Amino acid sequence: MPLVKRTIEPRHLCHTVLPRNIKNELECVTNISLANVIRQLSSLSKYAEDLFGELFNEAHSFSFRVNSLQERVDRLSISVTQLDPKEEELSLQDITMRKAFRSSTVQDQQLFDRTSLPVPLQETYHTCEQPPPLNILTPYRDDGKEGLKFYTNPSYFFDLWREKMLQDTEDKRKERRKQKVSLEELKSTGSAAFLLFHTAAYEFQQHVENSSRRSQKNPEQHLKNCRLHLPHLRSEFPIQQRE
Repeated sequence: MPLVKRTIEPRHLCHTVLPRNIKNELECVTNISLANVIRQLSSLSKYAEDLFGELFNEAHSFSFRVNSLQERVDRLSISVTQLDPKEEELSLQDITMRKAFRSSTVQDQQLFDRTSLPVPLQETYHTCEQPPPLNILTPYRDDGKEGLKFYTNPSYFFDLWREKMLQDTEDKRKERRKQKVSLEELKSTGSAAFLLFHTAAYEFQQHVENSSRRSQKNPEQHLKNCRLHLPHLRSEFPIQQRE
């Protein structure tokens, strides 16, 4: 169901009941129509001012974000221009030891709060009728639920989302528990494939680390050393190639 944010009032210009004892009905209808046109123009100007105010706030927020991004780009360009790869040598080990980049972006929360409700919707909310006083029946209920929530429940969708998130978390925890149990069973059985895989992986890791230490400053030699270990891996783990 669409939610109308702004409604121009009055919607009908000539939809009215004429008073009695009117000598000239046409003149009366004309005056009423002109008065309703003036009221419509007044309502339109009011909502136009509110609309341009929202556009101004959004443009100001967008300008602030663009300026912040421009400052970050300027700082990054200065750092890149000052970096001299001939003087500063970065080894492979130093690159792997650096921490990964983590963004400091703050996520917006509680976007649909009462304080963030637009002014036209606040006016529409105040014109609505109050719900029936069903809370007076709450003390007489045996299940402990509020009587008004059977008529209207603003927290229904939040409760539904919370139950789904809790269920997803519980399913992931059960899946990790099953994987951990299966891995422990595989270790306890002493499977030959499991031991062979870990032994070959450990040996390959040691070979790569030793070769990378010896050839950090020579990438071509490092690539040749890595290619020397391919026959060893293919012999330990034969892979059927497509014809």
